[in-house]
Amino acid sequence: MIIHAKNPVLEVHDLTVSYNRKPVLWGIDLTLPKGALVGIVGPNGAGKSTLIKAIMGLIPQSSGFVKLFDQPLNKVRDQISYVPQRESVDWDFPASVFDIVMMGRYGKLGILKRPRQSDEDIVIDCLRKVRMEGFKDRQISQLSGGQQQRVFLARALAQKADLYFMDEPFAGVDMTTEQAIIEILREMRAEGKTVVVVHHDLQSVPNYFDWVILLNMRLVACGETEKVFTQELLQETYGGKLTLLVEVGDLLKKSEHPSRES
Repeated sequence: MIIHAKNPVLEVHDLTVSYNRKPVLWGIDLTLPKGALVGIVGPNGAGKSTLIKAIMGLIPQSSGFVKLFDQPLNKVRDQISYVPQRESVDWDFPASVFDIVMMGRYGKLGILKRPRQSDEDIVIDCLRKVRMEGFKDRQISQLSGGQQQRVFLARALAQKADLYFMDEPFAGVDMTTEQAIIEILREMRAEGKTVVVVHHDLQSVPNYFDWVILLNMRLVACGETEKVFTQELLQETYGGKLTLLVEVGDLLKKSEHPSRES
């Protein structure tokens, strides 16, 4: 089931990505609405991270094209922000928490421009939002996994983007941090931002996301959570692995009666 958004912020048409001539994503065609929390869900190796990297131009496409805000990527790159997987970051890089978040402002400053007081104020405000202002002088390597994730979220917020891509932002964090992050994402949604999240915990999908992409190398479904997060489509996405991940009956009960906090 593919539901296309009206006036989409993102359009993906016939997107195929290959590694060593072997397709890892095949013929992806979807649109996403403005002001939604979007979850990308699928088994390991489904191409979830590959999809957002291809959309952002971080890896080459074999075919297809992408439009963001009805423009090609190079026209709107400053409106897009990316939070990578924590495992892909060199946490030994000698930088303070403040410096890392300030990196989110560089796209607004341009080449050779120095941060202004207004930029520093934005950095402090973003650290306050993720409850890390007290750690601004701490080396990033000295933080816990959850604290590091909050810092990278603050860096993304500092970019003042309109479309955010986040690759497993809840991985390796405790429940307190996870709840703090989802509350921030809900605030971003209330401001009209669109947030696209690679996510692995099926139990929380109905409570977290308005829109879901079900992916397993091919696009299985894309649309409002209550319409596409069904037993039939999950079974098509995960196959026999589904029953190992979740009690389907409980999951669908949550899907039918989602708790939508804003």
